[in-house]
Amino acid sequence: MTSVQVDKHHDGNEAAGTAPEEGYQRGLGNRQIQMIAIGGAIGTGLFLGAGKAISMAGPSIILAYAIVGLVIFFIMRALGELLMYRPVSGSFSEYGREFLGPFIGFVTGWTYWLFWVVTGITEVTAAATYVQYWNKGIPQWVSALVFTVALFGINLISVKLFGELEFWFSMVKVTAIIGMILIGLGVITLGFSNAGDTASFTNLWSHGGFFPKGIGGTLMTLQIVMFAFLAVELVGVTAGEATNPKKVLPKAINTVPWRIGLFYIGALIIILSVVSWTVFKPGVSPFVAAFQQIGLPAGAGIVNFVVLTAALSSANSGMYSTGRMLRDLALNGQGPKFFTQLSKNGLPTWGTGVSVGMMLFGVWINYQWPGDAFNYVVSFATISGMWAWIVILLSQLRYRAKANRGELPQSEFKAPGSPYTSVFALAFIAMVIVMMGVDPDARVSLYAAPIWAVILGVGYLCIKRRGSADGAAQRDAVPAGGDAKK
Repeated sequence: MTSVQVDKHHDGNEAAGTAPEEGYQRGLGNRQIQMIAIGGAIGTGLFLGAGKAISMAGPSIILAYAIVGLVIFFIMRALGELLMYRPVSGSFSEYGREFLGPFIGFVTGWTYWLFWVVTGITEVTAAATYVQYWNKGIPQWVSALVFTVALFGINLISVKLFGELEFWFSMVKVTAIIGMILIGLGVITLGFSNAGDTASFTNLWSHGGFFPKGIGGTLMTLQIVMFAFLAVELVGVTAGEATNPKKVLPKAINTVPWRIGLFYIGALIIILSVVSWTVFKPGVSPFVAAFQQIGLPAGAGIVNFVVLTAALSSANSGMYSTGRMLRDLALNGQGPKFFTQLSKNGLPTWGTGVSVGMMLFGVWINYQWPGDAFNYVVSFATISGMWAWIVILLSQLRYRAKANRGELPQSEFKAPGSPYTSVFALAFIAMVIVMMGVDPDARVSLYAAPIWAVILGVGYLCIKRRGSADGAAQRDAVPAGGDAKK
């Protein structure tokens, strides 16, 4: 939705909570949106990053995931309120543009695009790491290159096929985690396998206590935990291609509490009870390590395949998101005009193609620093992704204030406890950013953020000087709801 369409929406020519056609095909059904929402955050942050977090905090990492999970729920309900007011594919960039100004919309769109480019690098890096479980002779950069090219091909077909693949990717992840939880419960209660004699819930506090590294150790893991939840907001980007966004999006958002409880907290409680936290190491999936300790090598191989699938799924979602975000920027005069073009299947192939080209930079990172690549990109992806959350929360606060004054229609899906929950979430994010400054490994992202801000500032000034910061040039060339490829 461009600025002209926003004005039309506010003039009452469109019903509240609906969105005009943006040229996309509404090919994502209810079950696909539900599984994208459930599986979107089940990726390397849980399967690979949790290993480092456990080694830093011990069993108290469970508490860190629970607290961050609550904050994530507040963020998602704030997003849900905005989506029911106006469900569009530009999502947070559009809301930032409307409620916080065109510059914030510009910054948000390009930063979220960068986030997914960096995250795509993270995911193919993790996937390449998982391949070495079976064959250490395959260079990490080779696997990363193959995965990047293959996923790009998937994103050139159709949004319906993308949704179907994501449905099955997510189904594999969900089924596997439930299976791991059930096997772990069996080991704890029935005592079978090599870990049967030592598996016990007492492992949660018998090896140095619940906080073996102190409260400080737990706090230092917050940026890792926050990274694990990045991508939960992806359902907002699917709004422009959902068959019935007003129905399916609230359902997807309301699954956040139980999926966090089961897939994160539940899974971590079980594996930390089956195996002492002292066994886990950075760079090694705690799920794979747990099965190795149990003495089921085949099980460890299966889990490794599942986490490989999880990483590829997240990278696939990233390619999907980047193309849509670049097109939204272009439609509003804040990006190159050629990004507005759609394929005959309604896909933003130019935006996706350029984004994948940037992701190939990750192949070079894997070639140069195969051991450190994951840590480098995690920290920068975290700060980029959190910016989107900040804009969501600030936009929701502005929207709620205007709606309460009668200036805008009320959303049908209000965030409970707002504005207090949104303010609390903002304060928590600020605390995490401070903690990232304390952590030497995460500090690199704070060094890079000002550089990125300067680049964006210069870019926005150039656009403004051309007189197209308000999207006038694109609105003349692309009719509202039309196909930009003509």
